[in-house]
Amino acid sequence: MTVDLIVYNAGQLVTCASGGEPKRGSGMQDVGIIENGALAVTNGVITAVGLSDDILRDHEPAETVDAARRVVCPGFVDPHTHIVFAGNRLNEFELKIKGAEYLEILAGGGGIISTVRQTREADLEELVDQTLARLDKMLAHGTTACEIKTGYGLDTETEMKMLRAIAMLDERHPIDIAATFLAAHAIPPEFVGDADGYTDLICREMLPRAWEWFEALPQDLFVARQFFADVFCEKNAFSLEQTARVLKTARALGFKLKAHVDEFTNLGGSRLGIESGAVSIDHLDAISDEEIVLMAASDTIGIVTPAVNFNFGSAEFANARKLIDSGCAVALSTDYNPGSAPCPSQPMVMAIACRYQKLLPSEALNAATINAAFAMGIGDTAGSLEVGKQADILILDTDDYREVASEFGGNSVIKVLKKGRVVREA
Repeated sequence: MTVDLIVYNAGQLVTCASGGEPKRGSGMQDVGIIENGALAVTNGVITAVGLSDDILRDHEPAETVDAARRVVCPGFVDPHTHIVFAGNRLNEFELKIKGAEYLEILAGGGGIISTVRQTREADLEELVDQTLARLDKMLAHGTTACEIKTGYGLDTETEMKMLRAIAMLDERHPIDIAATFLAAHAIPPEFVGDADGYTDLICREMLPRAWEWFEALPQDLFVARQFFADVFCEKNAFSLEQTARVLKTARALGFKLKAHVDEFTNLGGSRLGIESGAVSIDHLDAISDEEIVLMAASDTIGIVTPAVNFNFGSAEFANARKLIDSGCAVALSTDYNPGSAPCPSQPMVMAIACRYQKLLPSEALNAATINAAFAMGIGDTAGSLEVGKQADILILDTDDYREVASEFGGNSVIKVLKKGRVVREA
Protein backbone atom coordinates (compact mmCIF):
# COMPACT_ATOMS: atom_id res chain seq x y z
CA MET A 1 0.00 0.00 0.00
CA THR A 2 1.34 3.44 -0.94
CA VAL A 3 1.35 6.05 1.84
CA ASP A 4 2.70 9.58 2.23
CA LEU A 5 4.81 9.01 5.33
CA ILE A 6 6.06 6.36 7.71
CA VAL A 7 7.51 7.25 11.10
CA TYR A 8 9.40 4.17 12.25
CA ASN A 9 12.00 2.82 14.69
CA ALA A 10 10.36 4.36 17.74
CA GLY A 11 11.86 2.91 20.89
CA GLN A 12 8.49 3.66 22.48
CA LEU A 13 5.53 4.51 20.26
CA VAL A 14 3.26 5.96 22.95
CA THR A 15 -0.19 5.96 21.39
CA CYS A 16 -2.44 7.10 24.29
CA ALA A 17 -5.10 5.11 22.44
CA SER A 18 -8.47 5.26 24.16
CA GLY A 19 -11.00 3.59 21.87
CA GLY A 20 -13.10 6.71 21.43
CA GLU A 21 -13.57 7.68 25.07
CA PRO A 22 -11.66 9.81 27.57
CA LYS A 23 -9.56 7.84 30.00
CA ARG A 24 -10.68 7.35 33.61
CA GLY A 25 -9.49 5.65 36.77
CA SER A 26 -6.84 2.99 36.25
CA GLY A 27 -7.21 3.48 32.49
CA MET A 28 -5.27 6.72 32.85
CA GLN A 29 -2.17 4.63 33.65
CA ASP A 30 -2.29 2.95 30.22
CA VAL A 31 -0.43 4.98 27.58
CA GLY A 32 -0.51 2.24 24.94
CA ILE A 33 3.20 1.66 24.35
CA ILE A 34 4.37 -0.21 21.25
CA GLU A 35 8.10 -0.97 21.39
CA ASN A 36 9.90 -0.58 18.07
CA GLY A 37 6.70 0.99 16.82
CA ALA A 38 5.77 2.79 13.63
CA LEU A 39 2.84 4.52 12.01
CA ALA A 40 1.80 5.30 8.46
CA VAL A 41 0.19 8.55 7.32
CA THR A 42 -1.83 9.46 4.22
CA ASN A 43 -3.37 12.87 3.55
CA GLY A 44 -2.48 13.97 7.08
CA VAL A 45 -4.34 11.07 8.72
CA ILE A 46 -2.93 8.00 10.47
CA THR A 47 -3.71 4.90 8.40
CA ALA A 48 -1.75 2.23 10.26
CA VAL A 49 -0.10 1.75 13.67
CA GLY A 50 2.04 -1.20 14.67
CA LEU A 51 5.51 -2.72 14.76
CA SER A 52 8.13 -1.10 12.54
CA ASP A 53 8.88 -4.30 10.63
CA ASP A 54 5.20 -4.84 9.84
CA ILE A 55 4.47 -1.24 8.83
CA LEU A 56 7.56 -1.04 6.58
CA ARG A 57 6.78 -4.41 4.98
CA ASP A 58 3.15 -3.62 4.20
CA HIS A 59 3.48 0.00 3.00
CA GLU A 60 5.39 1.91 0.36
CA PRO A 61 6.08 5.42 1.70
CA ALA A 62 6.83 8.58 -0.26
CA GLU A 63 8.79 9.76 2.79
CA THR A 64 10.14 8.22 5.98
CA VAL A 65 11.20 9.58 9.36
CA ASP A 66 13.55 7.44 11.46
CA ALA A 67 12.77 8.07 15.13
CA ALA A 68 16.14 6.57 16.05
CA ARG A 69 14.76 4.60 19.01
CA ARG A 70 13.37 7.73 20.63
CA VAL A 71 9.89 8.26 22.08
CA VAL A 72 7.13 9.08 19.61
CA CYS A 73 3.87 10.34 21.13
CA PRO A 74 0.79 12.43 20.30
CA GLY A 75 1.04 16.20 20.12
CA PHE A 76 -0.01 17.87 23.36
CA VAL A 77 -3.44 19.48 23.57
CA ASP A 78 -3.93 22.58 25.75
CA PRO A 79 -7.65 22.98 26.52
CA HIS A 80 -7.63 26.24 28.56
CA THR A 81 -5.63 29.34 27.56
CA HIS A 82 -5.96 33.12 27.63
CA ILE A 83 -3.17 33.96 25.18
CA VAL A 84 -4.82 36.77 23.21
CA PHE A 85 -3.87 39.88 25.16
CA ALA A 86 -1.70 42.97 24.84
CA GLY A 87 1.16 44.11 27.03
CA ASN A 88 2.43 42.35 30.13
CA ARG A 89 2.18 42.36 33.92
CA LEU A 90 5.89 42.08 34.75
CA ASN A 91 5.76 44.90 37.28
CA GLU A 92 3.12 42.94 39.20
CA PHE A 93 5.41 39.91 39.24
CA GLU A 94 7.93 41.96 41.16
CA LEU A 95 5.27 43.42 43.45
CA LYS A 96 4.07 39.93 44.36
CA ILE A 97 7.62 38.84 45.17
CA LYS A 98 7.85 41.83 47.52
CA GLY A 99 4.66 40.69 49.26
CA ALA A 100 1.88 42.70 47.63
CA GLU A 101 -1.55 41.06 47.79
CA TYR A 102 -3.74 40.71 44.70
CA LEU A 103 -6.41 43.10 46.00
CA GLU A 104 -3.73 45.69 46.69
CA ILE A 105 -2.47 45.35 43.12
CA LEU A 106 -6.02 45.53 41.80
CA ALA A 107 -6.71 48.70 43.78
CA GLY A 108 -3.68 50.26 42.13
CA GLY A 109 -5.07 49.62 38.66
CA GLY A 110 -3.30 46.31 38.14
CA GLY A 111 -4.47 42.74 37.78
CA ILE A 112 -6.85 41.72 35.04
CA ILE A 113 -8.03 45.33 34.59
CA SER A 114 -4.47 46.28 33.58
CA THR A 115 -4.58 43.66 30.81
CA VAL A 116 -8.09 44.79 29.83
CA ARG A 117 -6.87 48.36 29.44
CA GLN A 118 -3.88 47.34 27.29
CA THR A 119 -5.98 44.96 25.18
CA ARG A 120 -8.61 47.59 24.52
CA GLU A 121 -5.91 49.98 23.33
CA ALA A 122 -4.20 47.48 21.00
CA ASP A 123 -5.24 47.19 17.38
CA LEU A 124 -6.11 43.87 15.76
CA GLU A 125 -2.73 43.27 14.11
CA GLU A 126 -0.91 43.99 17.37
CA LEU A 127 -2.97 41.32 19.13
CA VAL A 128 -2.35 38.82 16.35
CA ASP A 129 1.39 39.47 16.16
CA GLN A 130 1.89 39.21 19.92
CA THR A 131 -0.14 36.01 20.11
CA LEU A 132 1.62 34.35 17.17
CA ALA A 133 4.82 34.55 19.22
CA ARG A 134 3.08 32.82 22.13
CA LEU A 135 1.74 30.09 19.86
CA ASP A 136 5.27 29.55 18.56
CA LYS A 137 6.45 28.96 22.14
CA MET A 138 3.64 26.45 22.69
CA LEU A 139 4.44 24.65 19.43
CA ALA A 140 8.10 24.45 20.42
CA HIS A 141 7.01 22.61 23.58
CA GLY A 142 4.88 20.17 21.60
CA THR A 143 1.37 21.65 21.67
CA THR A 144 -0.45 20.94 18.41
CA ALA A 145 -4.00 22.01 19.41
CA CYS A 146 -5.26 24.56 21.90
CA GLU A 147 -8.28 26.48 23.07
CA ILE A 148 -8.10 30.30 23.21
CA LYS A 149 -10.50 32.46 25.22
CA THR A 150 -11.56 36.06 24.92
CA GLY A 151 -12.13 37.89 28.22
CA TYR A 152 -9.66 40.76 28.25
CA GLY A 153 -12.04 43.13 26.50
CA LEU A 154 -15.12 43.14 28.73
CA ASP A 155 -16.94 45.35 26.26
CA THR A 156 -18.65 44.26 23.08
CA GLU A 157 -16.25 45.77 20.56
CA THR A 158 -13.04 44.53 22.21
CA GLU A 159 -14.45 41.06 22.80
CA MET A 160 -15.34 40.91 19.09
CA LYS A 161 -11.85 42.18 18.22
CA MET A 162 -10.42 39.30 20.24
CA LEU A 163 -12.61 36.82 18.37
CA ARG A 164 -11.39 38.20 15.05
CA ALA A 165 -7.82 37.84 16.30
CA ILE A 166 -8.43 34.20 17.24
CA ALA A 167 -9.84 33.51 13.77
CA MET A 168 -6.79 35.10 12.12
CA LEU A 169 -4.49 33.02 14.34
CA ASP A 170 -6.29 29.86 13.27
CA GLU A 171 -5.64 30.79 9.63
CA ARG A 172 -1.97 31.70 10.14
CA HIS A 173 -0.60 29.19 12.64
CA PRO A 174 -0.21 25.39 12.39
CA ILE A 175 -1.67 24.80 15.86
CA ASP A 176 -5.36 23.86 15.65
CA ILE A 177 -7.47 26.33 17.62
CA ALA A 178 -10.88 26.22 19.28
CA ALA A 179 -12.40 29.56 20.33
CA THR A 180 -14.14 30.35 23.61
CA PHE A 181 -16.18 33.49 24.26
CA LEU A 182 -15.44 34.59 27.85
CA ALA A 183 -16.98 38.03 28.17
CA ALA A 184 -18.06 36.78 31.63
CA HIS A 185 -14.46 36.81 32.87
CA ALA A 186 -14.63 39.76 35.26
CA ILE A 187 -16.75 42.82 35.98
CA PRO A 188 -15.41 45.75 33.91
CA PRO A 189 -14.73 49.17 35.42
CA GLU A 190 -17.86 50.58 33.77
CA PHE A 191 -20.04 48.14 35.73
CA VAL A 192 -18.40 48.16 39.16
CA GLY A 193 -21.20 47.52 41.65
CA ASP A 194 -23.57 46.40 38.89
CA ALA A 195 -22.68 42.82 38.03
CA ASP A 196 -26.31 42.13 37.12
CA GLY A 197 -26.20 44.96 34.61
CA TYR A 198 -23.07 43.55 32.98
CA THR A 199 -24.58 40.07 32.95
CA ASP A 200 -27.58 41.54 31.16
CA LEU A 201 -25.30 43.10 28.53
CA ILE A 202 -23.55 39.74 27.99
CA CYS A 203 -26.82 37.87 27.54
CA ARG A 204 -28.74 40.51 25.61
CA GLU A 205 -26.03 41.78 23.26
CA MET A 206 -22.63 40.12 23.45
CA LEU A 207 -23.46 36.42 23.23
CA PRO A 208 -25.93 36.84 20.32
CA ARG A 209 -23.44 38.98 18.41
CA ALA A 210 -20.63 36.47 18.97
CA TRP A 211 -22.79 33.59 17.79
CA GLU A 212 -23.89 35.51 14.70
CA TRP A 213 -20.21 36.16 13.93
CA PHE A 214 -19.35 32.49 14.34
CA GLU A 215 -22.13 31.30 12.06
CA ALA A 216 -20.87 33.58 9.28
CA LEU A 217 -17.33 32.16 9.40
CA PRO A 218 -15.92 29.93 6.64
CA GLN A 219 -16.53 26.28 7.44
CA ASP A 220 -12.82 25.45 7.59
CA LEU A 221 -12.10 27.78 10.51
CA PHE A 222 -11.69 26.41 14.04
CA VAL A 223 -10.96 22.79 14.65
CA ALA A 224 -14.12 20.65 14.38
CA ARG A 225 -16.14 23.89 14.30
CA GLN A 226 -15.83 24.25 18.06
CA PHE A 227 -17.19 27.43 19.65
CA PHE A 228 -17.59 27.60 23.41
CA ALA A 229 -19.00 30.04 25.93
CA ASP A 230 -17.41 30.27 29.36
CA VAL A 231 -18.03 32.10 32.65
CA PHE A 232 -15.98 32.67 35.80
CA CYS A 233 -18.17 31.64 38.75
CA GLU A 234 -16.38 33.07 41.78
CA LYS A 235 -16.58 35.65 44.55
CA ASN A 236 -16.07 39.15 43.10
CA ALA A 237 -16.76 37.74 39.63
CA PHE A 238 -20.08 36.08 38.70
CA SER A 239 -22.52 34.59 41.18
CA LEU A 240 -24.14 31.20 40.74
CA GLU A 241 -27.34 32.86 39.53
CA GLN A 242 -25.49 35.08 37.04
CA THR A 243 -23.46 32.08 35.87
CA ALA A 244 -26.64 30.08 35.31
CA ARG A 245 -28.10 32.88 33.22
CA VAL A 246 -25.00 33.14 31.02
CA LEU A 247 -24.82 29.38 30.48
CA LYS A 248 -28.53 29.08 29.73
CA THR A 249 -28.42 31.93 27.22
CA ALA A 250 -25.30 30.56 25.53
CA ARG A 251 -26.66 27.04 25.27
CA ALA A 252 -29.92 28.30 23.74
CA LEU A 253 -27.93 30.12 21.05
CA GLY A 254 -25.93 27.00 20.17
CA PHE A 255 -22.66 27.43 22.07
CA LYS A 256 -20.96 24.48 23.70
CA LEU A 257 -20.24 25.22 27.34
CA LYS A 258 -17.24 25.54 29.64
CA ALA A 259 -17.01 27.01 33.14
CA HIS A 260 -14.30 28.42 35.41
CA VAL A 261 -15.39 27.04 38.79
CA ASP A 262 -14.13 26.38 42.31
CA GLU A 263 -10.78 28.12 41.83
CA PHE A 264 -10.97 29.78 45.25
CA THR A 265 -14.51 29.34 46.56
CA ASN A 266 -17.15 26.64 46.19
CA LEU A 267 -20.32 28.38 45.03
CA GLY A 268 -21.94 25.34 43.43
CA GLY A 269 -20.49 26.11 40.01
CA SER A 270 -19.23 22.58 39.37
CA ARG A 271 -22.69 21.12 39.92
CA LEU A 272 -24.20 23.79 37.69
CA GLY A 273 -21.65 23.17 34.94
CA ILE A 274 -22.14 19.41 35.03
CA GLU A 275 -25.94 19.68 35.05
CA SER A 276 -25.76 22.21 32.19
CA GLY A 277 -23.83 19.69 30.07
CA ALA A 278 -20.53 21.59 30.05
CA VAL A 279 -17.81 19.93 27.99
CA SER A 280 -15.39 20.88 30.76
CA ILE A 281 -15.29 22.51 34.16
CA ASP A 282 -11.94 24.09 34.97
CA HIS A 283 -9.70 24.76 38.01
CA LEU A 284 -11.59 22.68 40.64
CA ASP A 285 -9.42 23.57 43.63
CA ALA A 286 -12.49 23.83 45.88
CA ILE A 287 -14.81 21.23 44.32
CA SER A 288 -16.93 19.30 46.84
CA ASP A 289 -17.04 15.55 47.31
CA GLU A 290 -20.65 15.49 46.09
CA GLU A 291 -19.67 17.30 42.90
CA ILE A 292 -16.79 14.89 42.32
CA VAL A 293 -19.29 12.03 42.37
CA LEU A 294 -21.50 13.91 39.90
CA MET A 295 -18.59 14.56 37.56
CA ALA A 296 -17.46 10.94 37.66
CA ALA A 297 -20.93 9.90 36.45
CA SER A 298 -21.01 12.54 33.69
CA ASP A 299 -19.34 13.23 30.35
CA THR A 300 -17.86 16.49 31.66
CA ILE A 301 -14.05 16.64 31.72
CA GLY A 302 -12.35 18.17 34.76
CA ILE A 303 -9.46 20.45 33.75
CA VAL A 304 -6.89 21.24 36.43
CA THR A 305 -4.37 24.06 36.03
CA PRO A 306 -1.37 23.47 38.32
CA ALA A 307 0.77 26.19 36.74
CA VAL A 308 -1.54 28.74 38.41
CA ASN A 309 -0.88 27.40 41.90
CA PHE A 310 2.83 27.06 41.14
CA ASN A 311 2.96 30.67 39.93
CA PHE A 312 1.22 31.85 43.09
CA GLY A 313 3.83 30.03 45.19
CA SER A 314 1.02 28.03 46.74
CA ALA A 315 1.28 24.67 48.46
CA GLU A 316 -2.42 24.01 47.80
CA PHE A 317 -3.48 22.40 44.52
CA ALA A 318 -6.66 20.90 43.10
CA ASN A 319 -6.93 17.33 44.35
CA ALA A 320 -6.43 15.72 40.95
CA ARG A 321 -5.40 12.45 42.63
CA LYS A 322 -8.84 12.20 44.24
CA LEU A 323 -10.58 13.18 41.00
CA ILE A 324 -8.85 10.37 39.11
CA ASP A 325 -9.34 7.79 41.85
CA SER A 326 -13.05 8.72 41.94
CA GLY A 327 -13.45 7.96 38.24
CA CYS A 328 -13.44 11.49 36.79
CA ALA A 329 -11.93 12.15 33.39
CA VAL A 330 -9.14 14.62 34.17
CA ALA A 331 -7.22 16.87 31.78
CA LEU A 332 -4.24 19.18 32.29
CA SER A 333 -3.81 22.68 30.93
CA THR A 334 -1.29 25.50 31.18
CA ASP A 335 -3.96 28.22 31.62
CA TYR A 336 -1.37 30.33 29.75
CA ASN A 337 -2.12 33.97 30.61
CA PRO A 338 -0.19 37.14 31.55
CA GLY A 339 -0.98 37.20 35.25
CA SER A 340 -1.60 33.91 37.01
CA ALA A 341 0.04 31.41 34.64
CA PRO A 342 2.65 32.74 32.19
CA CYS A 343 3.49 29.19 31.07
CA PRO A 344 3.51 27.91 27.46
CA SER A 345 4.65 24.35 28.29
CA GLN A 346 2.42 21.34 28.82
CA PRO A 347 5.49 19.27 29.83
CA MET A 348 6.15 21.75 32.65
CA VAL A 349 2.52 21.41 33.74
CA MET A 350 2.92 17.62 33.71
CA ALA A 351 6.03 17.94 35.89
CA ILE A 352 4.15 20.09 38.42
CA ALA A 353 1.13 17.77 38.45
CA CYS A 354 3.31 14.73 39.17
CA ARG A 355 5.01 16.41 42.09
CA TYR A 356 2.22 18.37 43.74
CA GLN A 357 -0.90 16.48 42.65
CA LYS A 358 0.64 13.00 42.73
CA LEU A 359 -0.17 12.02 39.15
CA LEU A 360 1.91 9.25 37.66
CA PRO A 361 3.74 10.21 34.44
CA SER A 362 1.33 7.99 32.51
CA GLU A 363 -1.67 9.81 33.98
CA ALA A 364 -0.12 13.19 33.30
CA LEU A 365 0.56 12.29 29.67
CA ASN A 366 -2.97 11.03 29.08
CA ALA A 367 -4.31 14.16 30.80
CA ALA A 368 -2.28 16.40 28.47
CA THR A 369 -3.19 14.54 25.28
CA ILE A 370 -6.29 12.39 24.86
CA ASN A 371 -8.30 13.74 27.81
CA ALA A 372 -7.32 17.30 26.94
CA ALA A 373 -8.58 16.66 23.41
CA PHE A 374 -11.96 15.54 24.77
CA ALA A 375 -11.99 18.68 26.95
CA MET A 376 -11.72 20.66 23.69
CA GLY A 377 -14.40 18.60 21.98
CA ILE A 378 -11.92 17.05 19.52
CA GLY A 379 -11.29 13.65 21.07
CA ASP A 380 -12.44 11.94 17.87
CA THR A 381 -9.69 13.54 15.76
CA ALA A 382 -6.80 14.43 18.08
CA GLY A 383 -4.99 13.50 21.29
CA SER A 384 -3.82 9.98 20.42
CA LEU A 385 -2.00 8.04 17.72
CA GLU A 386 -4.81 5.86 16.36
CA VAL A 387 -5.98 4.95 12.89
CA GLY A 388 -8.30 7.64 11.53
CA LYS A 389 -6.89 10.47 13.64
CA GLN A 390 -4.83 13.44 12.55
CA ALA A 391 -1.12 12.73 12.36
CA ASP A 392 -0.13 15.20 15.09
CA ILE A 393 3.10 13.61 16.25
CA LEU A 394 6.02 14.46 18.53
CA ILE A 395 9.48 12.93 18.55
CA LEU A 396 11.13 13.37 21.94
CA ASP A 397 14.81 13.26 22.79
CA THR A 398 14.46 10.41 25.26
CA ASP A 399 13.96 6.66 25.18
CA ASP A 400 11.40 6.66 28.03
CA TYR A 401 8.25 8.82 27.98
CA ARG A 402 8.36 9.21 31.78
CA GLU A 403 11.31 11.55 31.41
CA VAL A 404 8.94 14.22 29.97
CA ALA A 405 7.46 14.67 33.46
CA SER A 406 10.54 13.69 35.44
CA GLU A 407 12.85 16.28 33.90
CA PHE A 408 11.90 19.94 34.00
CA GLY A 409 13.41 23.22 32.88
CA GLY A 410 14.36 21.94 29.44
CA ASN A 411 12.51 20.79 26.34
CA SER A 412 12.72 17.24 25.02
CA VAL A 413 10.65 17.95 21.88
CA ILE A 414 12.95 17.69 18.86
CA LYS A 415 10.41 17.30 16.04
CA VAL A 416 6.76 18.31 15.69
CA LEU A 417 4.61 16.94 12.87
CA LYS A 418 1.20 18.48 12.22
CA LYS A 419 -1.08 16.41 9.98
CA GLY A 420 1.98 14.45 8.90
CA ARG A 421 4.08 17.49 8.00
CA VAL A 422 7.11 18.68 9.95
CA VAL A 423 6.27 22.12 11.35
CA ARG A 424 9.09 22.48 13.87
CA GLU A 425 12.44 20.85 14.31
CA ALA A 426 14.98 21.53 17.06
